[in-house]
Amino acid sequence: MQVKAIACELPATRGLPLSRFSCSEIAREVERNGLVATISDKTVWRWLHEDAIRPWQHRCWIFPRAPDFAAKAGRILDLYGRQWKGKPLGRNDFVISTDEKTSIQARCRIHRTSPPGPDQPMRVEHEYERRGSLAYLAALDVHRLKLFGRCETSTGIVPFDKLIAHVMSQAPYNTARRVFWIMDNGSSHRGARCVRRLQTAFPNVVPVHGPVHASWLNQIEIYFSIIQRKVLTPNDFSSLAELEDRLLRFQEHYEQIAHPFEWKFTRDDLNALLSRAHEIDPERKAA
Repeated sequence: MQVKAIACELPATRGLPLSRFSCSEIAREVERNGLVATISDKTVWRWLHEDAIRPWQHRCWIFPRAPDFAAKAGRILDLYGRQWKGKPLGRNDFVISTDEKTSIQARCRIHRTSPPGPDQPMRVEHEYERRGSLAYLAALDVHRLKLFGRCETSTGIVPFDKLIAHVMSQAPYNTARRVFWIMDNGSSHRGARCVRRLQTAFPNVVPVHGPVHASWLNQIEIYFSIIQRKVLTPNDFSSLAELEDRLLRFQEHYEQIAHPFEWKFTRDDLNALLSRAHEIDPERKAA
């Protein structure tokens, strides 16, 4: 249908000074092009709704332009499926996802937060005093839903190595055959120097760095999003000590009620994603 085709174009390609279409703007464009004499916004919405077309929405993303994107992303997906270099993981192999959530502020509201009531949501004072910030470093055993976390004044090599040591000093990781650590390319755990440092301290650690701009592949980010929704929003803490206590107690609480994330994105999905991305913008295809 021509109306749906217009909705699936960028307005700029039709010479319109718009970033995205609304139903009323699509209706005007349809009438301007003489496709119909008149059409209502509701009719346009109904037709678009049939195919879940919502041109008024948008989502930011980062083009997967790293030359080694497929290879690095693929091995992480294999680990989630309990595979490494084409072979299944053993019972004494473990996969851990890790990262840092930085600059978490303790915002003490000027007036006390009031609880919800009938026809009344929780009320949170808009103004607040800053009581400092901290970093939350966490690690997730992806197949056992076991969480480890530390709160530090800042990120860096020393805080990150403390988290590694905290995990690797206890069973079953201290006697495991291999412990795969999935991590991004942050300054505290980047490149070959990080690999040498960690394997010197713990020979059974296998650092696995993801491709650049691919934090969505790291399962700990799912947990961080849960932290953001369930612990930090709204942000109302009288001190850093209260903030740290809440983070660590939620970690224990979540372990008791949650199950491993049901990860369904596979290598086939990755290949399809990269293929679509390169069709959208072939000039930016990774070399």
